[in-house]
Amino acid sequence: MFYWLLKRIVVGPILRILFRPWTRGLEHLPADGGAIIAANHLSFIDSIFVPIAAPRPVVYLAKNDYFTRPGIRGRLQRWFFQLTNQLPMDRGGGSGSENSLRAGLDVLKSGSLLGIYPEGTRSPDGRLHRGRTGVARLAIAAGVPVVPAALIGTDAVQPKGKNIPRIRRVGVVFGEPLDFSRYEGRSDDRHVLRAATDEIMYEIMRLSGQEYSDTYATAHAATLLTSTPTEGSAQQDESTGGRPAGAE
Repeated sequence: MFYWLLKRIVVGPILRILFRPWTRGLEHLPADGGAIIAANHLSFIDSIFVPIAAPRPVVYLAKNDYFTRPGIRGRLQRWFFQLTNQLPMDRGGGSGSENSLRAGLDVLKSGSLLGIYPEGTRSPDGRLHRGRTGVARLAIAAGVPVVPAALIGTDAVQPKGKNIPRIRRVGVVFGEPLDFSRYEGRSDDRHVLRAATDEIMYEIMRLSGQEYSDTYATAHAATLLTSTPTEGSAQQDESTGGRPAGAE
């Protein structure tokens, strides 16, 4: 109820007036049943514009930090995320990550849309980075399609580190659903998971037009804090041919 109130009466109309979001490929979103929307991640506001574009509610796995911050701001943030169908996701590995994936699996088996950013965090440099295999694991385990999606221009609206959004037009592009039913029963096979994830990332790259880097976004962000790009790293990125390793 609160989700639809925000989307149709409170927040949605205001955002449509200010940012004039455009959408392509809505016909690729399943009309019913579970599915994953796997998108690039350029800005904190990405999780706002995909639900506005989609005709069905979208549940997101959100960073656990958003639910554990102290103080009044933390409580308000936690309240907002919970009421907008966002679930905490532990990215630290181990049992916490397993519980997060299990929560995502429950969402999919209930017939809902689950939004995931396969990169795991916002891009530190505007490029599309190597995908984490959790998205493929969920899709194969739940037996649902993956709809690749591209957010366009959200990094210009709210660049990383900026709190106040700028008024810019943004877009959301949905691609054709990817079917991984051929991998049924192999959700624990790491080679299968990597191949499926690379296929997803290639489609996101094709829709977004981003340059691809075969490095994890978190690892690359750490190197940016300690050093400048080297000639060797540039050559390594070039050797991927601008596409995910293993993509056909």
